[in-house]
Amino acid sequence: MKNITLQLNYFLVGGAVRDALLNRDIVDKDYVVVGSSVDEMLELGFIQVGKDFPVFLHPENKQEYALARTEKKSGQGYTGFNCNSAADVTLEEDLLRRDLTINAMAMDEEGDIFDPYNGQSDLNNRILRHVSGAFIEDPLRVLRVARFAARYHEYGFKIAPETLDLMTQLSESGELLSLSGERVWQEMERSLADQNPQIFFQVLYQCQALKSLWPDLHNLWGIPNPERWHPEICSGIHTMMVLKQAVLLSEKTSVRFASVCHDLGKSLTEDSTLPSHPGHETAGLPLIEELCARLRVPTAHKVLALKVCQFHLHVHKAFELKPHTILKLFNDLDVWRKPDEFADFLLCCQADFTGRLGFENRDYPQREFLYQTYKLLCKVTAKPFVEVGLKGLAIKEAIAQQRLDDLKQYKQEYLEKSI
Repeated sequence: MKNITLQLNYFLVGGAVRDALLNRDIVDKDYVVVGSSVDEMLELGFIQVGKDFPVFLHPENKQEYALARTEKKSGQGYTGFNCNSAADVTLEEDLLRRDLTINAMAMDEEGDIFDPYNGQSDLNNRILRHVSGAFIEDPLRVLRVARFAARYHEYGFKIAPETLDLMTQLSESGELLSLSGERVWQEMERSLADQNPQIFFQVLYQCQALKSLWPDLHNLWGIPNPERWHPEICSGIHTMMVLKQAVLLSEKTSVRFASVCHDLGKSLTEDSTLPSHPGHETAGLPLIEELCARLRVPTAHKVLALKVCQFHLHVHKAFELKPHTILKLFNDLDVWRKPDEFADFLLCCQADFTGRLGFENRDYPQREFLYQTYKLLCKVTAKPFVEVGLKGLAIKEAIAQQRLDDLKQYKQEYLEKSI
C-alpha cells in the first residue's frame, strides 16, 4: 500500500477475507473505507468509478476502495436501492447489507478479523447463511448463493435451510424476472467455469428459480427416459450428469453450456410417447434460440449448443450410419472450416453418453472414429482435380466423391480391426 492509505481507516472485506481463511488463492481485493468522504478520497488521488455509490480505484495499484454504506430498498430488482455513504456509517452497518455471513467479515492491516455476524463459525461449519432479513430484497442473491454453493461444494458447504427458504420466497415472488438477461448469463457463465456447475443448476431447481430463469431446463426433471439407455431415468438428473462429465472433458464454458442444452427438446415430448422422445433433437432448437436471445448468450456458445442438440444422436450411431450420411453430417457441422468447434462438439456427445448412471467409465469410440475420419478427409484437396483440368462445380463434386470413397474404405477397415 502507498502512504495515501495511511490517512484512511480501511479494511479488506468480502471474498478476499473468506478465501484467505479457506487458504484459497485471492483473485480480487476489495476494501471498505470508514469515516471518509468523496471529497477526501478525491483529494488523496483516488479515482472515482462508482455510479450508484462511491467506489474508487487506488491511483497506483488500481484496487477498489468503497466508502462504507447502507442500503434501503426503493424499487424492484437488484438495482432498486438508495445508498447512504455518509462518514458516520459504521463498518458493522456496511457488513450487515452483505448477502452471506462468510462474505460479511473484514480484516484490518494487522490481520485481525472483524466478524459481527459469525461468519467464521459458518465458515468452519461449512454453512452458507444469509446475514439478515434484507437478503430477500435483492433477487440477484438467489443466483449468487447458488454460485457459491457450486464453487465451495468441494469444501462441503451447504445452504442453511432458512436461507434456502428465503431463496424460494424470492423465486416465487416474481422478482427474478427483474434481472437482466446479461446479469443472469454472467452468473451462469461464472458457475460454468467452476468445477461443480451442476450444483448451481440443482440449487436453482431446488429453490424454484429455474421456473423463471430457464423453464425448459426446469421441466426436464421428472421426465423419464428408456431405462436401458438411461438407468437414472430422469431427464433432469441425466442433464446434470452430462454437465459433470463435460467438466471432466473440457474447461470451455461453451462445451459445458451445450451439454446442458442437448436434451431440452425432451421437455416438449407428448406423454403418450414417453419414455421415448421422437424428434427431441429438432424440438430443442427453438428453445435454445429463445434462451440465447433472452440471456444474450455469446454466439459461439449458441452455435455449438444448436449443433449438439440437433446432431448428438448421429454421433452415438456413428458406426450404423452410411458413409454418405457421415459426409453429410460433416458438411452440416461445417467441420472443414471449424475444426476446433467439431472437436468440442464430439466432447459434448461423449459427455452425453457417459453422463448416465453406470456409463461413466464406458468407452466411446465414436468420438475417435469420427475425428480420425475427419482428419483423413481433410487430405482431399482441389489441387489434383484442378491439375487434370476440372473447373467450378466439377471440382466440388470430385472432392465430395473422393471423400466418400475414402470414407467407405476407412470405415470398413476400422470396423474390421474392431471385430
